[in-house]
Amino acid sequence: MIKVHNLSKQFDGEPVLDHLNATFEAGRTNLIVGRSGSGKTVLMKCLIGLLTPDSGQVLYDGRDFHALPPRQLALLRQEMGVLFQGAALFDAMSVIDNVLFPLRMFSADSEAAQQARAEECLARVDMADALHKMPGELSGGMQKRVGIARAIALRPRYLFCDEPTSGLDPVTARRIDELIHSITHEDGITTVINTHDMESVRTIGETLLSLDDNCFS
Repeated sequence: MIKVHNLSKQFDGEPVLDHLNATFEAGRTNLIVGRSGSGKTVLMKCLIGLLTPDSGQVLYDGRDFHALPPRQLALLRQEMGVLFQGAALFDAMSVIDNVLFPLRMFSADSEAAQQARAEECLARVDMADALHKMPGELSGGMQKRVGIARAIALRPRYLFCDEPTSGLDPVTARRIDELIHSITHEDGITTVINTHDMESVRTIGETLLSLDDNCFS
């Protein structure tokens, strides 16, 4: 569970987030919606540490993210998976090497165990047949699925998805939604999704934070 308490952030004296309170529940898909400029991206960046709030707290199961000492902060970051809007795959790496990247960086498992985990994650997103392809050979939906596999490789407790269905056709978008939703429930992950997609809200939105009116339901 992630709790946001009285979070505020401003730029050039203009408030973007103003004493925001919200709870993102474990094992549920928690969606953040709002018009352009409402602060969705700013909130997401505060949640994952790319921005520091001016005041307030982001609590990861009681741990104050922005007040943690460096060692504890590094450990918490390893509990976080991120799916970027454009998948953000490494163009010069194969599919399997993209998924292996966080494992090689942070896992103490053997090389064989890392390989097995990467293949398991790719099988989970129906990409087992694309291990040695390059990102440029994949469709947008396939790239998003590889991005999901990489995001869950370290078995995160918290998963952040920035506009996961952006640029996808409706059928592919719903498939990505369903995949994120099923992984969230099966693994008990606290999943936070930043989206403009109202169909995503309708189909997988279990809790909803609207930044247009600062309403949480």
